[in-house]
Amino acid sequence: MPPHLSPPHLPTTPLPHSTVSSVRAKICTQPIAQHSTRLSNVCLNVLFINRYEHFLIFCLAFQSHLIQYVGLSHHLIALNFIIVSFGRKSAWSSPNVQITDTEFDGVEVRVFEGFPKAKEPLKSGVIYIHGGGWALASASMFWKTPNGISYYDELCSTMAEELNAVIVSVEYRLVPRVHFPEQLYDLERAAKYFLQPQVLERYSVDPARIAISGDSAGGNLAAALGQQFSKDDTFRNKIKLQALVYPVLQALDFNTPSYQQNVNSPILPRLVMVRYWIDYLRGNQDFVQAMVVNNHTALDVEQATALRARLNWLSLLPVSITKDYKPVVQTVGNAQIVQELPQLLDARSAPLIADQEVLQNLPKTYILTCEHDVLRDDGIMYVKRLENAGVDVTHDHFEDAFHGCMIFTSWPTNFSVGVRTRDSYIKWLKQNL
Repeated sequence: MPPHLSPPHLPTTPLPHSTVSSVRAKICTQPIAQHSTRLSNVCLNVLFINRYEHFLIFCLAFQSHLIQYVGLSHHLIALNFIIVSFGRKSAWSSPNVQITDTEFDGVEVRVFEGFPKAKEPLKSGVIYIHGGGWALASASMFWKTPNGISYYDELCSTMAEELNAVIVSVEYRLVPRVHFPEQLYDLERAAKYFLQPQVLERYSVDPARIAISGDSAGGNLAAALGQQFSKDDTFRNKIKLQALVYPVLQALDFNTPSYQQNVNSPILPRLVMVRYWIDYLRGNQDFVQAMVVNNHTALDVEQATALRARLNWLSLLPVSITKDYKPVVQTVGNAQIVQELPQLLDARSAPLIADQEVLQNLPKTYILTCEHDVLRDDGIMYVKRLENAGVDVTHDHFEDAFHGCMIFTSWPTNFSVGVRTRDSYIKWLKQNL
């Protein structure tokens, strides 16, 4: 395993008595709960059917924050270590799908290969990028619950079998070990390796039938990767499709109608999304409250002026979405945020703000959005901007869906909307790839 992809190291030796005593005193004199506002909220809502699982995930989040609080490790490293320890799954194969772990140019990937069919000797290919706020989950894990659910493995296996495809699920490096744009660099390396003629031949993949896809933060990375390739003459025509599932696409306006409507929705509340962004861009968490009210893009923040029109949701969203919601635009804000985090204005982190010239070279696109999701309007605005650029776009919106639902297809979280969104997504890929 490459050093940059090795599992996080947590202390295994007993702590000195003096350290234990100081930690105990610290815990007794200061509330720990205040440090668990984000991931405990996320995890608490993920498996709300089974109370045992509900309690277990809350404990995992609390333990991760406690580990950071006492100075042993960053809470995201701790949480992912705990989750992956429960859920990392060795490569396995089924009667219809062969699964192997390997490396593409030093980046770990998990490859799902559907077995060839007589009428279709060459398979299609999908480069898949998992979600998790750029900080959680894994291409080689399956978010295992005590009931044995295998979320990402199950999704990619289903895709490989139903599409007669090779699915390359990329194990990009995570926050806090690396930050933007390192995740994108990992994906570029892995994708360019896979797109080599000799590699495609090895996997019996048709070079004219390759897509990039991802969900949530993975949808962000897939959109950014597509834009990077659209500017590269060598790779511009090597991607036939892009499929983005409830993607996160901008960090300039946290008061779009969907952010206002779903501010405290389960799975992904607004505050959690803002904190993910700050961690991804290696920012200061003290900026959270200012960014929640759009102080980072106030009228006096000159750096953001030129980009506001690209996020004008009054013109990009239909009236059925905008309803009676009002834009939140501050007259005086905090210019220090953009000065310290210029990445907020970088289209590689926020694909929604890309130049029109970049968008018009993108391939045929599928975007899935959910009504009960703070990111709904990111996706809908991207649909409109792509349409304005002349891109062929399919917008698949689900009124009863919530963020992350597509991987909830197995008992005890076998939501019908999870099955329907997954099937609709795969159906579009099958028809167009």
